[in-house]
Amino acid sequence: MKKIKYYYNTNTLRYEKLETPLRVKLLRIFGFLAAALVTATLISFFAFRFIGSPSEKLLRNENEKLNDNYKELNNQVKAMQQQMSELEKRDNGVYRAIFEANPIPDSARAKELEKKIEIAKIEGMNNYELTSSILSSMNNLAARISSQKKSYSEIDGLLKTKENILAGTPAIQPVSNKDLTRIASGFGYRIDPIYKTTKMHAGIDFTAPQGTPIYATANGTVKVAGMSDGGYGNHVVINHGYGYETLYGHMFRVKARPGQKVQRGEVIGYVGSTGKSTGPHCHYEVHKNGQKIDPVYFFYNDLSPDQFDLLLKKAASSDQSFD
Repeated sequence: MKKIKYYYNTNTLRYEKLETPLRVKLLRIFGFLAAALVTATLISFFAFRFIGSPSEKLLRNENEKLNDNYKELNNQVKAMQQQMSELEKRDNGVYRAIFEANPIPDSARAKELEKKIEIAKIEGMNNYELTSSILSSMNNLAARISSQKKSYSEIDGLLKTKENILAGTPAIQPVSNKDLTRIASGFGYRIDPIYKTTKMHAGIDFTAPQGTPIYATANGTVKVAGMSDGGYGNHVVINHGYGYETLYGHMFRVKARPGQKVQRGEVIGYVGSTGKSTGPHCHYEVHKNGQKIDPVYFFYNDLSPDQFDLLLKKAASSDQSFD
């Protein structure tokens, strides 16, 4: 039952029924609605501010996942940068120290301007674009690292091949000749000791007492070891690979055997005067791809520059050969 309110009217000195005007009722209703709206707004503000809406919760979870992904990507980038740094050190060591050549510039080593452009580009990206860009960069970097490793593997192979080439290149004198007094005749046209006519002498004659050791001038495999009908007498031919062969003629005794692997400095025979010869000596030839070339340019391992200059002068003198 609705309560009826009364008030005491001082003018009429009577209790009269209290009636609220419609205007007041409307104002009360409006005030209540306004207060409710303000309260709801404040509650929503503080709720969204400190608690968060469902969409914000989803975004927060997504951001946490993105942060985890960033950390993982950052760790991978650091690992790749370390690998690239090691490869760059190998690059400099191989090209500059060993081959004495400038390495090919790596496009990954960006210039300062390119770095600024890249930073500006990244700052304008959202999270998804940045993640995609980082993944693309990492894939590119990983591919480059793989390609660089392959390149260095090829370089390692070239180094091993280079070592074999150097080991198989004639580089010492076949007879001990430190005082450079044993060269009797050099490469070129010389007077034949028997026919007394000028003819091509395709090697260098080293005089020495009979029985003096003769050394292999490079690593290789003995191709021929024995007597020759062509005037070399007891002789040895060594195949060094890479187009090189050396011949050692007029031996007193041959120590090497056909098919034998020999090392530079290994004794393969002894000085003699067999075959077409006028005295004990070692006739030494160097062949490159079947062509006979001057052996004097293959003594650089055991001679100083001054000694080599003196050797050139002695080998160039025109005189009579020993064979």
